[in-house]
Amino acid sequence: MRTAILPMLVAGLVSTPALADPLVLKPIVDARLRYEHVDQAPLPSDADAVTARIRAGFEAISGDFTLLAESEAVLAINPAYNSGLNGKTRYPIVPDPQNVELNRLQLQYRGLPATIVTVGRQRINLDDQRFVGSVGWRDNEQTFDAARVEWSGIKNLKADVTYAWDTRTIWGIDGGNRFGLARYQGIGGDNIFATLAYKARLGTLTGFAYLIDQDRPLVLGNSSQTYGARFAGALPLSKTIKLNYVASYARQSDYARNPNRYAASYYAADVALDVKAFKVGGGYEVLGADNGLTLTSFQTPLATLHKFNGWADKFLVTPPNGLRDAYGSVGYGWKKQGPFDAIALTAAYHRFDSDRLGQHYGDEIDVQASLKRGRYTALVKYADYDADRFATDTSKLWLSLEWAI
Repeated sequence: MRTAILPMLVAGLVSTPALADPLVLKPIVDARLRYEHVDQAPLPSDADAVTARIRAGFEAISGDFTLLAESEAVLAINPAYNSGLNGKTRYPIVPDPQNVELNRLQLQYRGLPATIVTVGRQRINLDDQRFVGSVGWRDNEQTFDAARVEWSGIKNLKADVTYAWDTRTIWGIDGGNRFGLARYQGIGGDNIFATLAYKARLGTLTGFAYLIDQDRPLVLGNSSQTYGARFAGALPLSKTIKLNYVASYARQSDYARNPNRYAASYYAADVALDVKAFKVGGGYEVLGADNGLTLTSFQTPLATLHKFNGWADKFLVTPPNGLRDAYGSVGYGWKKQGPFDAIALTAAYHRFDSDRLGQHYGDEIDVQASLKRGRYTALVKYADYDADRFATDTSKLWLSLEWAI
């Protein structure tokens, strides 16, 4: 019933007299061709996935109203991989199933003072996407059926509140309770995402509350309430040197119909130094454990998880004994080099340990190179996870080409 409200609401608002203003149309096209190779012990076959993804749609702008509609389609050109839905379990998983669906359909209104109201199926990326994000690395994007209000009526202060009644996952139209696994296309619930950010000279302090309510069978254990704060900023040390820093703390416990009873803490610190085009940094992130049982450690099921804890994606679900991630990275970027607008190189190292019992999970090395020219971006990316006491040895290689307007 709540999902049916979305097109009715959009249709009703589009027909209002306010949209008699001149209409401006902007196209949306975002295409990606990608090869992903995965070698994962002890599976008998390596995955060699070749996929093509295209998102296409438009924005229609009239006065204070903007209507956005976007479709999404994924084609498995070479389906030699376990998509999570196709049953090819001899291969490692590459969670990019074939799909054709409505990705976004939203109406935005800017007619109130210092306020943006967005209603409908929408992309939501909050802060660094550690708790709520669009999972843009995967072919099928995560979006939300939601109502969102952003208010900035006081200088340097911004409030952002969302009520989301459905999470549209990466699994697409064929998703569901497949093979006893919770890979649903959509997960209903009464989710609330709220942030209040104050911008000061040294950085932005953000308080947040994330109430996640997942009411589908097999995912009730993801329901949680998380409250915390984050401080992020940058300090120029000279004309060519800049210090970047982030610190965050949160406390999480069970919520709604979660059958587990637990409480766990999260904290993270990250420091990076930019010296002209060279960047070096490091950090420490802890997703705490409670009693060592499944889903009683700190979880972030709505995050853009690929951005965190290594690109091999071994920690998409926090282990029962929690996770401690100590990492360092180096990078270098060039602008306007020969025919390219930008060239970037990045390398990172992670050491993974448990939060309780002192277990060493494993280590990971990640490297990436990207080239950008005009609307094209080419990417080469590699991750190698060396397992000790968690999961198994896994290496991944990606080659991709993207084009967007």
